[in-house]
This record gives sequence, C-alpha cells and structure tokens, in this order.
Amino acid sequence: MRAALLHECGAAPAVGERPLPVPGDDQLRVRVTAASITPLDLLCATGTSYFGRPATPYVPGVQGVGVRDDGVAVWFPTSAGMRPGDGSLAEYATVRAADTVVLPPGLDHGLIAALGLSAVAAHLALTWRGSLQAGEQVLVLGAGGVVGQAAVQLALLCGARRVVAAARSPQARARAARAGAAAVVPLTDGQGVAELAADLRAATDGPVDLVLDPLFGVPAAAALRTLRPGGRLVNLGSSAGETAPLDSATLRGGSLQILGYTNNSLTPAQRAASLELVAAHAAAGRLTVDHETVRLDDIAAAWSRRDRRMVVTF
Repeated sequence: MRAALLHECGAAPAVGERPLPVPGDDQLRVRVTAASITPLDLLCATGTSYFGRPATPYVPGVQGVGVRDDGVAVWFPTSAGMRPGDGSLAEYATVRAADTVVLPPGLDHGLIAALGLSAVAAHLALTWRGSLQAGEQVLVLGAGGVVGQAAVQLALLCGARRVVAAARSPQARARAARAGAAAVVPLTDGQGVAELAADLRAATDGPVDLVLDPLFGVPAAAALRTLRPGGRLVNLGSSAGETAPLDSATLRGGSLQILGYTNNSLTPAQRAASLELVAAHAAAGRLTVDHETVRLDDIAAAWSRRDRRMVVTF
C-alpha cells in the first residue's frame, strides 16, 4: 500500500510503499479516508519529544478517519511516533477496535479529521476541567488555532453567554471572529502583562469566569487579571512560553484556580463521548475549523505548513 514514510527524524516524510497491515486479535483494519497532520505528529517526528526518538522508517499520523470492512465510518487514534508501529497517513491502518468511534453518516471525513483530538481537548478543557456553566463569560487565548477555533464555538454551544478571543496574526483573528467571538484582542510581540491585561479587560463584558489557555507565558499572566474572584484558567499548552510571569497577589487576591489539561489523562470512554459530541455538532453544521485538504503525493509540502491544519485525503 502507499504511505507517508518518515525515514529520518527532523525531515519531512516521503511517499513510499508499506506492506498491507495485518490486524491482531483485538484490532481491525481500516481503509483510511482522511488523516490530519497535528502538532503532536510534528513533535514526535523531530525525535526530541518526551516519548523518545522513534524507530524509522515509520508511518506518522496519531489520528485518522476511515471505513471498516462493513462500510461503517470511524474515527481512530494511533500511537505512531510515541510507540513502535505505524500511524494513519497510509491507505490502510490497523487499530484497536475498542478505540474506534463510529461517525454519523454523511459527515465530511476531512472536517472530522481536522477537528479530531484538538476539538476533544477544547471541549473537555472547557467542561471537564474548566467546569463551564451556562451564562458564563469565556476568554480563549490563541483562538486562531484549531483548539482555539473549536473552543470558541464549543463554549457557545455549551451555553457561554459571551466569548472573547485573543490571537496573534490578522488571519488568526479573522478565524476567531468567524468562529463566533464577540471581540478579538491582538497579541503582539513585546506586550507586557499589564498592557495586555488592560486590552483584554476592555474587550470583556465584566469579569471573565473561565480562560482557556493554550499559550501560557505573558498571555496567561495577563488573562488571570481578567478573572472574577474564584475564576478558573485551564492551561493546555505553552506555545507562548514554558514559564509565565504570574504574581502572587493576583492569585491570592482573587482566590483563582489554575488547572492543567492533557488528552493523555482521558479514559477511552471520555475521549469517545467527547468525539461523538464533536462529530454530531460537525455533522449538523454547528462546528467547523479552518483546514486544507491535500492528496498523499503532496505530503512533503503539507508537512511544512504551519498556517492552518492540513488534512491528507486518500
């Protein structure tokens, strides 16, 4: 079968041939229809992730969408790049049957591949970790990314009265606005905590109840200053910095909560239930994300794109 093969860590994969995978006792074989290139795929492929250096060559792709032998469409995860074995960026993949999630008929496979675990992270960071309640005001940092776009929409679908977004580029801010943010605040280089906090407060309608933060760094420290007493910040990334200039007075004075989130903490049942909700919203036209589909032959060029979520279709 044809597959994207990563021959050397740090390089882009190339199209090659791989033997047709044979499922084990608890597995099934899926004909892949769409698979996204995620930040986790890119990190694992560098050989510098906390999972260690993967054995090469291997097929990347930590999640995908495909069709079982009986014609039923499913979403599935893999451990490619984290443990030995191939992933979703191939014509066929073998996956644990218990890990698959059946998808609604007629759902755009490219869209659900683009949403996937990023939308699951947005949903469960808001609800399971962030305890989002109807009528609350939510601030989403990094709202132009896939997690951020999904978070804006899902917060509103979960009953938030208002969502404010913050994003860096004009294109990212436009994506956040299209997702439904009532206001979008620019993030720029060199901003101080006090300056950004003032900009965020000016865009909100009173104190914020919940912050979703995939950035950390200065944006997280500034966002804390917008929270009401007892407000929550859920962190699920550090693209703006591994450390943040938090001050004790803000934390103590507001009795604020800082909560961590990772998809790795989910049970299979939690992940499946969230994915089913995401798929239902996507099928009904209530949830989307900016993405681009390409064919497998374009894998090398797609691998280097960072401006939007890339999805390989088969």
